[in-house]
Amino acid sequence: MIPPRLKFSTKGLQILDQRSLPDRIEYLTARNAAQTAAAIKDMALRGAPLIGCAAAFGFALELRRLRPGTSAELAAAAKRTASLLKAARPTAVALFYAADRMLSKALSYAAANPGRFGPAGTSMLLAQLDREARLVTSEDEAACLAMGKYGAELLPRNCVIMTHCNAGALATMGIGTAVGVITAAHEQGKIKHAYSCETRPYLQGARLTIWELMRGGVPSELITDNMAAHIIKTCGVNAIVVGADRIAANGDTANKIGTYGLAVIAKHHKVPFYVAAPTPTIDLAAHSGDAIVIEERSIKEVTYVKGACIAPKGVKVRHPAFDVTPAGLITALITERGVIAPVTRAAIKKHLA
Repeated sequence: MIPPRLKFSTKGLQILDQRSLPDRIEYLTARNAAQTAAAIKDMALRGAPLIGCAAAFGFALELRRLRPGTSAELAAAAKRTASLLKAARPTAVALFYAADRMLSKALSYAAANPGRFGPAGTSMLLAQLDREARLVTSEDEAACLAMGKYGAELLPRNCVIMTHCNAGALATMGIGTAVGVITAAHEQGKIKHAYSCETRPYLQGARLTIWELMRGGVPSELITDNMAAHIIKTCGVNAIVVGADRIAANGDTANKIGTYGLAVIAKHHKVPFYVAAPTPTIDLAAHSGDAIVIEERSIKEVTYVKGACIAPKGVKVRHPAFDVTPAGLITALITERGVIAPVTRAAIKKHLA
């Protein structure tokens, strides 16, 4: 079993600190929106759906801390809180979805209760925000189960599968997106072997995904990222499945750096390349992948591994944390509503209608 990623109460949000995994299971506590945003930015928690769930809880905690007593105070506080949370990381659309959803709930309450609403009204507001945050979480859990079901149906018996980064339970509040597909297929006896790419530079595959697969009893091996092409060519890989942080209206998909290259290799070897992500990951405002903001993270995440420097002093470094895979390289999108194939603008629009 994977430990609970988030534990919410009116006193705070306990967050499984994924920076300590797999060595130690430790929790930190966020009591307001700023602390929640810091945990997201510093990668104490990561994974697009989980970031969204945490943001919803962080919003509820912040409004509980401020306890606005008038509609004007509520509207101002809600807007500030949503902006603070959304600034934590720029690429994962689930963060924006959750923050805006909580903001909408707060603004609707303000509009329905103009002027001063007193202690009883404030308590009612806070209860509604807590319920909405829990609803975001329960919807994520249900979406993961549905994606696992639809994704497993796409895989053949005795499937040899590969995944990149961590899109498992640690990235969600459920069984995961991409790794959830592997988990569901394994429970059906379909998985012969799974390969987890290490996912440099943050090593999500090495630290998190393979840990999840091993705990779940999935026959699996860890490989370095530059082994992927050789393994696909020589080890009978039947499918590749990854998650997503943002999907443009035309199907271009932003995911952890290295995904694009893996998709190119898959295309060459005629291996199906699947993306598993819930529908809130689809950003219809982004016409194509060119509109997706790619986060650039600290150079130390490239030059240091577990506190040890592995590069020359003064070296120049780039660290784009994501890349964009063109829709033409993606065999299908797996969502909680079903499968989108082929991956086109029209098919996505129809799927969401």
